[in-house]
Amino acid sequence: MPIDITSVGSSSSGNSYLIFAEGHTLVLDVGLTAKKILGALEHFGIGPEEVEAVMVTHEHVDHVRSIRAVARKCCNAAVYASRGTAEHTANFVHVPEERFVPVSAGDCIDLGNVKIGVFPLSHDAAEPVGFTVSAGGEKLAVVTDTGIMTDEIREAVRDADMLVFEANHDEEMLMFGEYPYPVKVRIKSDHGHLSNDYAGHELADMLQARRDEGCTGPLRIMLAHLSFHNNAPLFARQTVEDILSANGFRKGRDYTLEVAAREGLTFIDPLKVPDGRLVPAAEKDV
Repeated sequence: MPIDITSVGSSSSGNSYLIFAEGHTLVLDVGLTAKKILGALEHFGIGPEEVEAVMVTHEHVDHVRSIRAVARKCCNAAVYASRGTAEHTANFVHVPEERFVPVSAGDCIDLGNVKIGVFPLSHDAAEPVGFTVSAGGEKLAVVTDTGIMTDEIREAVRDADMLVFEANHDEEMLMFGEYPYPVKVRIKSDHGHLSNDYAGHELADMLQARRDEGCTGPLRIMLAHLSFHNNAPLFARQTVEDILSANGFRKGRDYTLEVAAREGLTFIDPLKVPDGRLVPAAEKDV
């Protein structure tokens, strides 16, 4: 596989992903401890000095917690983020100036046989951006921390073969839960987070577009950024799969679906890691 992605951990408490593309190792978001992120790299036999790029979507702590330590340990990596993100993240002052590469929506980062696209998100942050990675005829898109799917986001991800997609909350759990009402309003707003239902209907639209365009092979989906208080993996999976089934899409034929764990490695293809070797069941929760 030209591209693969592993979630190191994903939730409203912290997020980080390792992306492997045509021999390049990339880190997307550093919202977990450096120990966990570096431990995940070690799991794959990769030293931090081998990381080529660290990409940051926005300045919220669950995405930038360990930017200082990761930038220091990944000493050869360029750090890609918007200027708004850098200016609103205190620890960005510790990122070496010569390795910080500011990006804006619409940019394309050229790593030779790997291309990284940048698109805008709709979130209550200074200048949030999402990323796509294209290599070897495949495309990965990561869409989390957005309150709505805009036309710009849809255009950026419409031809993705792999998709990490937000299913942050169950709407009833959120509205009847313990969060203060202003927080609930913020989460449900156009600058908040996508619900399970929203994710399901948006994914159904994507699958229909793939069918209309004659795309072959299933869309590989990983649901991510689940709220610890307002969601559960079973709810997210069942809601999305029910919506996709109701729209005529069959798991295995039209799509595959995994749910990123709050803690521990989650593979978008749970039977393989990027080098293709089989993963014993005991390793799936490393």
